[in-house]
Amino acid sequence: MRSFFEGPVRASARWARFRHDQSGNVAIVMALMAVTMMLCIGAAVDLGRWLHARDQTVSAVDAAVLAGGRALQINNKDEAAAVAAAQKYYTQNVTSRLPVVDDTVSFAVAPDGMGLVASGSAYIKTPFLQFASIDKLPLISPSQTQFSKSQIQVGGNGGENIEVALMLDVTGSMCNSAPGRTQKACTSGRKIDAMKKAAKDLIGIVVWQDQSKFTSKMSIVPFSDSVRLSTSAVGKAWGGPTPDKTVTKTTGSGWNAATYYYNRTSNCVVERGGSNRYTDVAPSSGKYSLPIRWSVDASKKSQVADCTLDAASEILPLTSNKDTLVAKVDTLTGKGGTAGQVGTAWAWYTLSPNWSSVLGASSSPAAYGTSNLRKIAILMTDGEYNTQYDANGINTSDPGAGTAVNGSSATQAKELCKAMKKKDGTGDPNITIYTVGFEVGNNASALDVLTSCATDPGKYYDAKDEDELQQAFRDIALKLSSLYISK
Repeated sequence: MRSFFEGPVRASARWARFRHDQSGNVAIVMALMAVTMMLCIGAAVDLGRWLHARDQTVSAVDAAVLAGGRALQINNKDEAAAVAAAQKYYTQNVTSRLPVVDDTVSFAVAPDGMGLVASGSAYIKTPFLQFASIDKLPLISPSQTQFSKSQIQVGGNGGENIEVALMLDVTGSMCNSAPGRTQKACTSGRKIDAMKKAAKDLIGIVVWQDQSKFTSKMSIVPFSDSVRLSTSAVGKAWGGPTPDKTVTKTTGSGWNAATYYYNRTSNCVVERGGSNRYTDVAPSSGKYSLPIRWSVDASKKSQVADCTLDAASEILPLTSNKDTLVAKVDTLTGKGGTAGQVGTAWAWYTLSPNWSSVLGASSSPAAYGTSNLRKIAILMTDGEYNTQYDANGINTSDPGAGTAVNGSSATQAKELCKAMKKKDGTGDPNITIYTVGFEVGNNASALDVLTSCATDPGKYYDAKDEDELQQAFRDIALKLSSLYISK
């Protein structure tokens, strides 16, 4: 017979066994850990997405206020255009960003009119963290003090002196015609107009109105199959006695024979010969700057002009006068083949203190190594360098010409760029080079020269159309200007 207390005792024992039973603990713990781990992994994914989108957003805001700031530099009276430029840059720079919500980022001219400021907010959704009641994360701080601001001094300066040589392609291809010396020169056309617009844009940003404390000077070096100098400069560039016009040269034989004469009145020059062809050593007796520039004798049926470029395309040495620079660009005409090595050399010479006596005292470049000074060359072309000269200064494509004395045009240009960038024991010349290819497409030779000449990959611009050409020049101007980001 059961005791009265037997049932409760057994129940109590069963409860005690259950209470002390540890079987299944691991499964429970693992289940709880799995949930926690999944939340952590999800959070990591959300945070990774947030960080990537945040970096893109911050970079886009920075680029936008700089774009608006430089638009303000060009025309500080058109604030609406500056704001529109900033908004356009922001929109373009976030096209590849992950989808966001509540993007209210906008831009305005700063109260002092000296830059642009950003405001607003943007958020990214959190598919995993929403289980922890966090359904979105801010991509930028809502605090106005954390936003980017472009700081400029409209009409001011960048706290240093700069000298900029701007080499511009004025060959026949810029006239939308085949290169050659017999075609009619153009003053206008899709490509040359785009180049003029971009160049004037750059001048407006880089050359400051107030030159009292720091100076910004620029030279314009138009080139085709040669460059054209002033009458006073061409004699000095020769580095020695100028030959008489009666000097003749008969070369070649048979059907390929031709008689050339030196045109003493020519202001166009070509390559430098001898051991100084890749240096900026000043021209002097025994160190002639350039070979003789010949033209076909008048007795020949097909006479070739010896100075392709007209007076409007004469080199303009360093100046800080904006009006003079803009006027030079406005009057440029295009014609001829592409001797990019000649343009490159003269871009260097306009920055070289060794050539002060040639280009004039008022345009004298500062000495290499001058404190608080940068020297910059911007080389722009729309195609392959393909024109070179023999030892007599005769175009190798002309009748009776010999082989190229300095090698191909492209090879020469790369060697000149190397010398311009190279630092020797004293740190000279150390010129920073930007290059701009305008609709060069897949031309391997042109791309090789442009990428080789640029100081680094970030200083080569591949402009595929007119808008991109203007943007390339503006980006270069931005890097040379006083514009900077503050928070």
